[in-house]
Amino acid sequence: MKAILEAIQHGLDAQAVVFIGNNKNAGAFKIAAQHNLECFHLNSKTHPDAEQLDQTICSTLERQQIDLLVLSGYMKKLGPLTLKEFSNRILNIHPSLLPKYGGQGMYGDRVHQAVIENQENQSGASVHIVTDEYDQGPVLNQKIVAVEENETVESLREKVKAIEGQLYVDTLKKIVNNEIILKK
Repeated sequence: MKAILEAIQHGLDAQAVVFIGNNKNAGAFKIAAQHNLECFHLNSKTHPDAEQLDQTICSTLERQQIDLLVLSGYMKKLGPLTLKEFSNRILNIHPSLLPKYGGQGMYGDRVHQAVIENQENQSGASVHIVTDEYDQGPVLNQKIVAVEENETVESLREKVKAIEGQLYVDTLKKIVNNEIILKK
C-alpha cells in the first residue's frame, strides 16, 4: 500500500480515496491517514452478520465511486455482493508465482515453506484479479525471484516482499496506460 501511495504522490495517474481495513491495529491505518485517506475499520466484530459486512463494504466503496479496488494485506474473503459489484475490478497480490502455491490456506510463510519444501528454483509474486475462489482469478503480472539452495523461509519472505510494492505499482501503471485491459 505504501509503495502505491508513494507512486501516486510521484506521478502515477491514479487517486487513492478510501482505506478499509479489517485489523484496527494494522500499521496500514496510520499510513492511510498520513495520505489523507478516509479510513474505515470493518470486520466480523464490527459487523457480526457476514451479509451486513459485505453490504457495508460494498456501499462504502460505491459512495466513494471506486473504479478499482486494490487489496494489499487484506486477508479476508470478500462477500458476494462486493465481488459482483466490482467484478474484474478487484486486484490482489500473492507471494508466489500463481497458479502455484495459491488457494485457501496458502498465505505468508506457508507459501514460502511450500516453495522451499518442493525444492523450487524460483518463486516471486503475482498480481491477479480477485474472484470468489482464493487466488484463482486471472494473473495480470508477475515478478520472479531466485530460490537459492540454502534459502530459508525468512530469506525468501524478504526477497518476495522486496519486489511486491514495485510489482503492484508496475501493474497499476500498465492498467492506467491500457497495457493491461480489465474486462468489464
